[in-house]
Amino acid sequence: MHAADQAATRGVAIDFGASNTDVVARNADGTTWRHWTLPSVGQPDAARVRTVLAAGGLTPVDVAWMAITGGNRQLLPAEIDGRPLHRVDEVQAIGRGGLALAGVESALVTSAGSGTAVVAATHEGSRHVTGTGVGGGTLVGLGRLMIGTVDPREIDALALCGKDTTHNLTIGEVLGGAIGSLPPETTAVNFGRVARHEVEASREDTAAALVNMVGQVIAVISINAARAEQLANVVIVGHLADLASIRRTLGLVAKFYGATIQTPLEGGAASALGALLTIEQP
Repeated sequence: MHAADQAATRGVAIDFGASNTDVVARNADGTTWRHWTLPSVGQPDAARVRTVLAAGGLTPVDVAWMAITGGNRQLLPAEIDGRPLHRVDEVQAIGRGGLALAGVESALVTSAGSGTAVVAATHEGSRHVTGTGVGGGTLVGLGRLMIGTVDPREIDALALCGKDTTHNLTIGEVLGGAIGSLPPETTAVNFGRVARHEVEASREDTAAALVNMVGQVIAVISINAARAEQLANVVIVGHLADLASIRRTLGLVAKFYGATIQTPLEGGAASALGALLTIEQP
């Protein structure tokens, strides 16, 4: 689906996120696209557009047009170096990109970035349903406080080697058995064991408990929203879902609730891809 080469580009889309700026560029063949990511620094302006394009070997004059979505896109001019900028609503971009990556016609699309936005998406368009401030920013912020790192990859690696139950109380411990479809090993109280007494926890165990909490919140909100919206598919995109430990937690919650959650590859590209498709195929 993607091309590694840097052939002449027909269109490009930029998603200015709170933590990351994602770029998706359509190649000259009209069927393939490529994706790259940079950390978000400052507010969007013409200089930033040039910088993020340069990271992919492009300049504004190399493209026919640019689609812009994400935060503060209204700060940008109508064109840069004679190439028009098309502003795309972020909710529409999330929905369109999530459906394209998952290969489905309708879904509850959750964008798990610094925070989490939940969108009901169909071929007719997308609308915001709900969301939560719990997301990648939460994981990294608590990572700084509790295990001394803001590197999501390090948190991920630690979590994969740890046990969340060092900090968490399970349903079996609290209730003595399962409840509904939830087995005894399901989390009943995040960090509940710490509330009762001091625990000896490794950095790995603390990272596992953090990932468990963040992933569970996002998964449960997404599953409940999908059922409320009568949507069979749940698709979770965004850079948080790049982490193997988060995907593991999402999968466990889906299993416990009898749901299916898709976490497509290149999930961080969803909003930029959705913006690209919105301009290409209005």
